[in-house]
Amino acid sequence: MCEQKTDPILNPPADNTNSSSPLFPGARLAVLGGGQLGRMFCVSALQRGYHVTVLDPDENSPAGQLAHRHLCTAYDDKDSLDVIAQCGAVTIEFENIPLETLRYVASRTRLAPSPEAVAIAQDRSLEKAFARKLGLSTVPYALLDADTDFNSLVVDIEFPAILKTSRLGYDGKGQVVCNSIDDVKSAFASIGSVDCVLEQRVELASEVSVVLARGDDGSIVVCPVAENRHDNGILDLTIVPARVDARLQQKAVEMATTLAHALKYVGVMAVEFFITRDDQVMINEMAPRPHNSGHFTLDATTLSQFDLQVLTLCAHELPPCGLLSPVTMLNLLGERWGDSQPDWQILNSERNETQLCRHLHLYGKAEARPGRKMGHINYLAKNVDDALHAAEYAKEHLRSL
Repeated sequence: MCEQKTDPILNPPADNTNSSSPLFPGARLAVLGGGQLGRMFCVSALQRGYHVTVLDPDENSPAGQLAHRHLCTAYDDKDSLDVIAQCGAVTIEFENIPLETLRYVASRTRLAPSPEAVAIAQDRSLEKAFARKLGLSTVPYALLDADTDFNSLVVDIEFPAILKTSRLGYDGKGQVVCNSIDDVKSAFASIGSVDCVLEQRVELASEVSVVLARGDDGSIVVCPVAENRHDNGILDLTIVPARVDARLQQKAVEMATTLAHALKYVGVMAVEFFITRDDQVMINEMAPRPHNSGHFTLDATTLSQFDLQVLTLCAHELPPCGLLSPVTMLNLLGERWGDSQPDWQILNSERNETQLCRHLHLYGKAEARPGRKMGHINYLAKNVDDALHAAEYAKEHLRSL
């Protein structure tokens, strides 16, 4: 039921989760944010017998459709936050929840991850500085604000480069490719002269992500490394096992683990990496929550990233997350919907010669828009090439009616 109602620092944050006592079925959990990630958290929590409350201002939020209770208010609504604070533990669905909200909740009940960890992930400049302080590689970058001397950027950054807003950018939003200082000036003005990061574009061999879970005791479970393909800045396909040298995969895991420990992180987090043609592994960005590239875990591993989110939130021991089958995940974006629905019949015409197992996941969103994530399909097969070919076939043929 949707209930209608009339500065971070770069030093390692303190671990301020209020309690490490395990929570068992029947306990009340809450999630701030009601999108598809919150929806899949609800599924895992409900299966385990927990009572779930969702706070999200959208009365038709995907997570709110499944939760026991949906507080349909702004994220700073005091009455709703007092209800949330009565839950045994609280987590987040996306990183841009106001810090004031997170700190208010954390002062009253267990919140994982901590406000300090989320604050770093909310700002690309802080995120990159934190990683570099740990000795972790990032792409060359420069910071821009209203007082920047643009001509000085030539010394630090080679072109082409990508201008990204420091805050609130994701899925290609708030990003502009620049080939000169004049491009940077124009792009900076076009996005309102807000604080930005100018990243040098590097020659990529591949992109991978590491999804992991860290418990209160510092124990870490790592999901299989995922190889990712993007289209216009939005994740298109995730391929597992990643077709990347094992040594480079291990380097990415080590870097993600170092970051999680330094943040004293509790919960599920994802770290995206660039792998260059000369085998450098560089952090692109982190997400203090489950991640689109981890959706393959819903069907192809012993535990999903959302199972791990529930287990860490409830302070339980973390079993390993082992791969059961090669898998490719295909994102279903709004442009495949048109004004109605995709032609699902195409899924029934797929070849089954490779003994594929297909899992369709839809997010309960009523309105489709270009670039909006409406669902995904996980293709499992005996080998990764067969899984990839099946996903590519669906991508090519699945169209709106």
